[in-house]
Amino acid sequence: MESAASYTEVNRSGVNDSAQNHETAQNYGLREGVLSPTQTLAQSISTIAPSTSPTITVPLVAVLAGNGTWLAYLIALAGILLIAGCISRFGRYSASPGSLYKYAGESLPPWAGTLAAWSLLLAYIGTGASVAGGFVSYAQMLALAATGHALLPGVVWAILVIGISTLLACRDVQFSTRLMLWIEIAAVLSILAVLVLVLARHGLHLDRAQTHLQNVTPGGVRLALVLALFSFVGFESASTLGHEVRNPLKTIPRAVMQSALLGGAFFLLATYTETLGFNTAGLSLGASDAPFHVLSLQAHVPALGLLIDVAVFISLFACTLACISAAARVMLLMAHNGIANKWLLRGTHTAQHAPVDAALVSGVLILLPVCGLVLCGVNGFDIYGWMGSMAVYGFLTAYALACIALPIFLLRRRELTPWMMLLPAAAVMAILLALVGTLYPVPPPPYSRLPYVYLAVLLAGLLSSWMTNRAIAAKR
Repeated sequence: MESAASYTEVNRSGVNDSAQNHETAQNYGLREGVLSPTQTLAQSISTIAPSTSPTITVPLVAVLAGNGTWLAYLIALAGILLIAGCISRFGRYSASPGSLYKYAGESLPPWAGTLAAWSLLLAYIGTGASVAGGFVSYAQMLALAATGHALLPGVVWAILVIGISTLLACRDVQFSTRLMLWIEIAAVLSILAVLVLVLARHGLHLDRAQTHLQNVTPGGVRLALVLALFSFVGFESASTLGHEVRNPLKTIPRAVMQSALLGGAFFLLATYTETLGFNTAGLSLGASDAPFHVLSLQAHVPALGLLIDVAVFISLFACTLACISAAARVMLLMAHNGIANKWLLRGTHTAQHAPVDAALVSGVLILLPVCGLVLCGVNGFDIYGWMGSMAVYGFLTAYALACIALPIFLLRRRELTPWMMLLPAAAVMAILLALVGTLYPVPPPPYSRLPYVYLAVLLAGLLSSWMTNRAIAAKR
């Protein structure tokens, strides 16, 4: 019974490695094997939220990289594929709700596993807050366009999107992944329609300004790389679903690689086409807060501009839901391993087999910074940028720890090869270069302060885990 229900630790031959782990699915209370490969991929795709990058992130990248926007995304894709290779290799051996936290904790000292857990949790919370901020801006913009009024204050919009997402995250995981999948498909198809029409209008020729990197500087591309990376982060979130996935040791690694590749192809098409369209019109992509209104006019389908705004608005909701779902599952394993309060485990014993208590806490943690910033007069797009940058620090920390852990893990299994030494080394180097890009040259406030805010929150989390662990040990 235990081998059938366990989150899976499997060696290369496919036999359960019970010496490594005996935790069972009942320990988590989640439903086993209910998600198909498509639903698993939907979790990662929704966390990436590919439809939001062409409309919100790409213009921000274009401010720095100009005609080299596509190059910034190409370099980001190369780095992400290195990281995805490491994560997907781990996914062949282990499937649990903790994803990168579990991977790092298996091979590194306990403190490194706790560091990975908190950095990953903060990454999902930061991403959730970021996209919720974007949702507030889009909600007010669409309401203003439809009625001439914002209808509701920003705080109310934030409470609505995070509250509804949290309630859905407390339901059966199959329902939420299906919903996220269809929302993201509709949004991406709308954007693709405009991109294809713009390309068709310009004919089969390359944009020389982009291919020759006209007026592009290396420093601009380097700074833009950090924002480009934010478009990809969350590609690994399928790994948080663990044994809820059918045949997880095959399905999860594929979903991780597929989400990175599909996202990268979509972003490269979008960056090239958006830059082409704006260059042709003699406009600045970096100065536009509604790029697809301009592109849809070029494509002679102005109605698609509004449709894309609506699709992105809904996609931001789907990404909020995906982040809450992922954060709740990381929190669940943290509670199971004694570095978060045990009461977070209680909610899984419901008819929905969902981490209800952990999802509620995740929703509150996302809601607090968004409401606080809105009440301080910060607009939704600034919240998107600030909290997104915070999330990048968390993701890069967790990615680096997982990549460092991989060769140690394989060495203990006597499966380490030269390629499996080079791949993590290259991935860690890419992460370090990305981190340097966020710190030097020193960005303007408040971005210059965000690394310190991230470190302060991370240290508070680590202190909380240390106190929790000591309290558990004292009771034994």
